[in-house]
Amino acid sequence: MTNSANPALSQWSLDREIVMSRVIDAPRDLVFEAWSDPKHLPQWFGPKGFKVETFEIDVRVGGVWRFNMIGPDGTVYPNRMRFRRIERPSLMEMDHGTDQDDDPGMFRFTLTFAEQSNGKTVLMMRQLASSTEQRDGMIGFGAVEYGYQTLDKLAAYVAGMKK
Repeated sequence: MTNSANPALSQWSLDREIVMSRVIDAPRDLVFEAWSDPKHLPQWFGPKGFKVETFEIDVRVGGVWRFNMIGPDGTVYPNRMRFRRIERPSLMEMDHGTDQDDDPGMFRFTLTFAEQSNGKTVLMMRQLASSTEQRDGMIGFGAVEYGYQTLDKLAAYVAGMKK
């Protein structure tokens, strides 16, 4: 997968983005660790009922996570995520798509981790599609619902890490 093969992903545009946020009852460092540590990330990632099968995971700038998401009905969804920016413990940016080079459906994925004064973390998840049509297709597919299910799984997983 060539980095930034799609020039549309280098310019942010509100009509091509999907934004989700969640307050997680855990310190920012712990939430960031769940996203950035290869031993944690595959344990919780994905919507409710989905499992992850990892082939390669290298969470660093330029590193790649290649994995299958396996739906509750057994459908296999090949995925590839390339890590573009990691600014511990406040930001991660990835390109996410299918596990193929030059995926036309690839989108940019940005996470920000903000610490509240009460020790909780505000996680903001922004996805940038290359066109409004792609964004609308992602929404139609269930990207928002599945995104919030993924954040629910993250919150539950991090609660277990705190113990």
